[in-house]
Amino acid sequence: MAIYAAYHRDARNKATHFVGVPLIMLSLLVPLSLLRVSVGGFDLTAAVLLSSAVLAYYFVLDFVLAVAMLALLGALIWLAELIAAGGAASAWTWFGVLFVGGWILQLVGHVFEGRKPALADNLFQIFVAPIFLAAEILFALGYKPALHSAVQARALKLRTSATDAKLTPAR
Repeated sequence: MAIYAAYHRDARNKATHFVGVPLIMLSLLVPLSLLRVSVGGFDLTAAVLLSSAVLAYYFVLDFVLAVAMLALLGALIWLAELIAAGGAASAWTWFGVLFVGGWILQLVGHVFEGRKPALADNLFQIFVAPIFLAAEILFALGYKPALHSAVQARALKLRTSATDAKLTPAR
C-alpha cells in the first residue's frame, strides 16, 4: 500500500481514482458476467469467480478492508449483471465506455500528480488500487491510525527516494 500511496499524494489524483477505479472494475465485470456456467442449479459467472479470488487475497491482507471490498464488489457485480442482462452488444458497449472513461480519469489524475501510474512500474498494483481506496476511506474514519501513519511515512520515504534518484546525475 505504501508503494501505491507514493504514486497518489495529490488530492485531485486521489479524487479521480475514487471514480475511475470503480468504473474500471465495473467495466471488467460486465463481460465476465456474460461467461456463465451452471453449477448445482445456480449460474456462476466469471465475474464472481474472479472477484472471489481477489477477495480471498484481500481477506489475507486485512479482514475489515476485505469486508468493505466485499460490499463494493457485491454492488459492482450486481450492476454488471444488470448490464450483461441487456445482451452482449450492449454489454460490450458499456464495457468500452466504462473502461475508457475510467482510464481517462486515472490518467488525468496522474497529470495532476505529475507522476506516471503505479502500475506502469508494477502491474500487480492493479489489484492494490481498490483495497487502497477502501483503506483511505476507513483511515479517514479512524481505522487503524498506526497502519495509516506507517503507510504514509513509508510512501513519503519512497517518494523522496524516487525524487532524489531522478535528481542525482548518472555517473
